[in-house]
Amino acid sequence: MRSTEDLGSSHGWRLQRGVLDDGRQVFAKTGVVSEVFTSEAAGLRWLGEAIAVPEVIEAGPDRLVLSWVEQERPSVAAAERFGRALARLHRSGAPGFGAPWPGFIAELPMDNSPCDDWPAFYAERRVLPFLREARLPASDVAAVERAVERFAEVAGPAEPPSRIHGDLWSGNVLWSGGSAVLIDPAAHGGHRETDLAMMALFGLPYLDRVLGAYREEWPPADGWRERVPLHQLHPLLVHVVLFGESYRDSLMEAVRRVLAL
Repeated sequence: MRSTEDLGSSHGWRLQRGVLDDGRQVFAKTGVVSEVFTSEAAGLRWLGEAIAVPEVIEAGPDRLVLSWVEQERPSVAAAERFGRALARLHRSGAPGFGAPWPGFIAELPMDNSPCDDWPAFYAERRVLPFLREARLPASDVAAVERAVERFAEVAGPAEPPSRIHGDLWSGNVLWSGGSAVLIDPAAHGGHRETDLAMMALFGLPYLDRVLGAYREEWPPADGWRERVPLHQLHPLLVHVVLFGESYRDSLMEAVRRVLAL
């Protein structure tokens, strides 16, 4: 790169804005030696077959370079375009529940090895591993485990694997080009309601318009709104692991709602 601008740090890696020798603007993450960058690149390329994502210019064990995304203010029209695009992404499908690359959410590893059905995948590859890392009181652990035992009962109608972003909170949705560009995926074959629930967890501009357009393109199964807490268990456990007890109350409220389904 012929010039760089430091953008600070996140999850242990440095963030930079740069200009390549050919004049292209790029975004770079550097400073970590792990599989996290190559995993992210694999997920971006896979999602990019069906929805707008940054171009992967370089990916290695200690560096990820992506095309720069010029952001704009969100709008109703952009939200509706994004909702339709997200439905098409999900509908493009996946070979199974999981992915052929190692999983990460932030810097935390996730097991992407396949499972035969989504409730088993969600329990064994997402919720229970993070429950073991969360250092919760024994009574909380027991409550989460009771919720896990109900996954097959409360997950709704079985669906084939969807191609999902996997960490679709508002910070990973960049408004650009009259729609949205998705970044920082934890991409895998999963349940499409996981992405819908994640957008609701921390809020997204014009979420009602995103979901309205999504439903027009590919309506979720009946009862999906009641299942939102089920799909929020994993991201809330991730936040407990990363940030501690401040997310415990939100997690346990989601657990109570799952147990009440």
